[in-house]
Amino acid sequence: MRTVELVCSAGLDAAIRTVWSRLAAARLPSLARTIHPTNRPHLTLAAVDDFPVGVGHRLAELFDAALPVPVTLDRVVVLDGSAPLVWLVRPTPALTALHAAVWDVLAEAAGQRPWHAPGAWVPHLSLALRFRDADLRLARAVTGGQRPTGSFDAARSYDGTDRTVTRLTRLR
Repeated sequence: MRTVELVCSAGLDAAIRTVWSRLAAARLPSLARTIHPTNRPHLTLAAVDDFPVGVGHRLAELFDAALPVPVTLDRVVVLDGSAPLVWLVRPTPALTALHAAVWDVLAEAAGQRPWHAPGAWVPHLSLALRFRDADLRLARAVTGGQRPTGSFDAARSYDGTDRTVTRLTRLR
């Protein structure tokens, strides 16, 4: 599987990592415990089985033209009732247009994951996996009700087969 992800600006990245640490300190599930070097706050735009020939280049051109994209985070929720704890991202027209453009580039890619498709996609930054609804109140207290701002200033692709990351931006 190959993903297409937006990477947070330094300040937004630090804010998310601080919350990861606070969740861990409160003995709640947290991505702070994921020690793989590719683990960092990101927004997934799409996931496919593999990139067709030339798609990486086309995505790089798209991102070089479109980034940075300003972002404001919204509320902290548990997706699907008992799955990941996430910080929702307020979808702006620029972010929504970029997401749609990525899907246009990936139109011929096999294995498109439908939960990332325009109309179904819930833009978010993950805080923890396999989170319980019962712990949501404490998690919200730990995050402090903040609404961090920043930008998505780079893009990357994660290859789930070999667990590596490839930059999808050239100029940054």
